[in-house]
Amino acid sequence: MMRALLSSVLCSLLLAACGGEEFSDLKQFVEDAQKDLRGKTEPLPEVKPYEPFPYTAFDLPDPFKPRKIEPLKGGGGGGLQPDLNRPKEPLEAYPLESLSMVGVIKQGKVYHALIKTPDRTLYRVKVGNYMGQNFGIITDINEADVILKELVQDSAGDWSEQTSTLQLQEEQERKK
Repeated sequence: MMRALLSSVLCSLLLAACGGEEFSDLKQFVEDAQKDLRGKTEPLPEVKPYEPFPYTAFDLPDPFKPRKIEPLKGGGGGGLQPDLNRPKEPLEAYPLESLSMVGVIKQGKVYHALIKTPDRTLYRVKVGNYMGQNFGIITDINEADVILKELVQDSAGDWSEQTSTLQLQEEQERKK
């Protein structure tokens, strides 16, 4: 019992020693610093009243809506133009990117290319046939590719020629 009394007295003395004023200057500094602190908020900006803007461009074309360029009628404008009166060939219904060259047939000195459509139909074409949706006419066929001359229309409505190539499908796979 004596030991318990002695240890409780000793703990009380130790606690009394810790409660000294050794950090009193720090406590005083914190109190002084908090006296002058006040939250400063800037005033809200003045809200201007809404003024509606009348939209008057209803007759102009929508720049976000895709438009199809119409071919020039009546042969105006001169320069290059596709023949819109000739009958379309079956391969003109497909974009050139969706067609693939799968083979070549040589009859005498004339090459014929075998073209496969996305619906797996095979067509035999020769120089002078049309292919693709850009009025592409076949100008050359060799063992590796079909070369076309296409007519494309720019945003101003002018037609220009471009050369495109459809390579033999086996050749394309070797290059990959």
